[in-house]
Amino acid sequence: MKRVFRFLLLLLLIAPALPVLAQADSIKQADSVNTAGIRNYKLQLETLEQQRLADSVKKVQLQQQLQSLQTTDNLKKEQLQQQLKALNSREAQRIADKKARIDSLRATAKGYPVTGFFKDTLFTIYSKLGSFSARDRANAISERIQVLGDDYLFSGDSLKVIPSENTFDVMAGETIIVSVSENDALWNDTGTEALAQAYRKIISDAITHYKKETSFITLAKEIGLAILVILVLVLIIRLCNKLFRWTALKIYGQEGKRIKGINIKNYNLFDAGRQIQLLLMLNTIVKWFVILLLIYIALPILFGIFPWTQNFAETLFSYILSPVKKITFGLWNYLPNLITIIVIVFVFRYVLKFARFLKNEIASGDLTINGFYPDWANPTFQIVRVLIIAFMLVLIYPYLPGSDSPIFQGISVFLGFLFTFGSMGSLSNVIAGLVLTYMRLFKINDRVKIGDVVGDVIEKSLLVTRVRTIKNEIISIPNSTVMNSHTINYSSDTAERGLILHTTVTLGYDIPWQDVYKALTTAADRTPLLLKEPKPFVLQTSLDDFYVSYQLNAYTKDANKQAVIYSDLHQNIQDCCNEAGIEILSPHYRAARDGNMTTIPADYLDKNYKAPSFNVKMQQDE
Repeated sequence: MKRVFRFLLLLLLIAPALPVLAQADSIKQADSVNTAGIRNYKLQLETLEQQRLADSVKKVQLQQQLQSLQTTDNLKKEQLQQQLKALNSREAQRIADKKARIDSLRATAKGYPVTGFFKDTLFTIYSKLGSFSARDRANAISERIQVLGDDYLFSGDSLKVIPSENTFDVMAGETIIVSVSENDALWNDTGTEALAQAYRKIISDAITHYKKETSFITLAKEIGLAILVILVLVLIIRLCNKLFRWTALKIYGQEGKRIKGINIKNYNLFDAGRQIQLLLMLNTIVKWFVILLLIYIALPILFGIFPWTQNFAETLFSYILSPVKKITFGLWNYLPNLITIIVIVFVFRYVLKFARFLKNEIASGDLTINGFYPDWANPTFQIVRVLIIAFMLVLIYPYLPGSDSPIFQGISVFLGFLFTFGSMGSLSNVIAGLVLTYMRLFKINDRVKIGDVVGDVIEKSLLVTRVRTIKNEIISIPNSTVMNSHTINYSSDTAERGLILHTTVTLGYDIPWQDVYKALTTAADRTPLLLKEPKPFVLQTSLDDFYVSYQLNAYTKDANKQAVIYSDLHQNIQDCCNEAGIEILSPHYRAARDGNMTTIPADYLDKNYKAPSFNVKMQQDE
């Protein structure tokens, strides 16, 4: 069993990870496919580039031949023009094929950002150029822009776009900042010159903004504003300290006035001193929470003043805004399911109310159902209530957030296993308790005997039955044990027919049985809690060698007071037998006690009573 349980536990722990592993495998496969696609694209790109170079060389040669031809050589000129037209057509087709391949890789290809002065992204590089990869190009362009920003004499208007053999270059003087190739233009879905002009404007604006933000006047304003924010923050924190110090004094001042402790019935949960300490601790917690919240709000404002630290401000705000957005959108999307759950709970709430109304009516006797006893009403209601709530939970389960996730399902199965294996003994007691309820073996306050335990039933639950003995001992008996034991109920029929109490007295054969009957019945009549009607009766249960066994039987309505009744009855039996001159004595002793005093108390004897003399019989030998 332990091995099976360990295997199931291991399976439950591994099951939530299987979708993640499968997803990771699919991602790896997708990445491998994307890598293979990009590698294939680069190989094709090199082939197309070689074709473009060959075509461009041939185009130059054809143009030179056209210029060298005489105007009268029309046939040769027409042939050359046809070849140029074919080259141009092939060039257009080549560009279209390249664009189609780029579009197919656009969603998965990785670009490398060209960063500005404040770690912001200016534009992205996707393709290599010559021996430079896309990453090398992005890093080199970022470094060149940083150098331009450090040159205080540089003006953004000095950037120019110069066409070269295969690219358009953005240049600052004699330095090339960025070269825009045909591939760059295709990745950005624009023309080569247009993209170069766009890069020139982006770089120019970034340098201008950087110089403006790093000027002495701007820095002075930003530093002054930062100092102002810090001073305001310190001032607000001091005011908060004063406010919470004032609230602490107010809490101290209310001791014994409004704060008198918390009492639940007769239990003192918190006295005034403990309540003061708790309130002061809460006051301190709230104070530090407010102070940390003020600091957290002030830091993004402070970081947002300087361009270099604006990213920190956005990051700090995102720590709060992102979870708040997720929670807000999650609640909004979950709202229909929440309304459905509320409607289900509302309907089942009134179903339970109706079931409770029927239970109360049956328990009070106002509603009678043939074969259904009033004492069955409450346990039946508890069973129906559990079934209704279970059915309600089954209906609500699909609408719970995350109910379809593997982790949620795994935890549910795991808890089900724990409940099943951990409550096997308890379930047997619960089932036994239900069976006992509908068997109606006993009720609360009945005097019972369960096995060797005799006492009054004080509690019946689904798990145990509790009995109070005549010595005020509380004994808890599991319901499964009650089911497996024989049970005697002294109270079930007492109200209608009465309970017969009986005791046995053994007397010698020399005493007339009529006298014994009269003495015993008189003793029963004198006992307070025994009934006069039906009349007590005596049974001779056995005729033994030396004595007769007389069993006195009498009726009572007080089954829970048997000990007192038996004690009074035994006292009265002694008194009545003494009054009738009947010795309750071992017949063996009585037959051999010649000459001894009787065992009957002197109060019951005649004044002239004397102990009998010894009987001696002499026999003379002849």
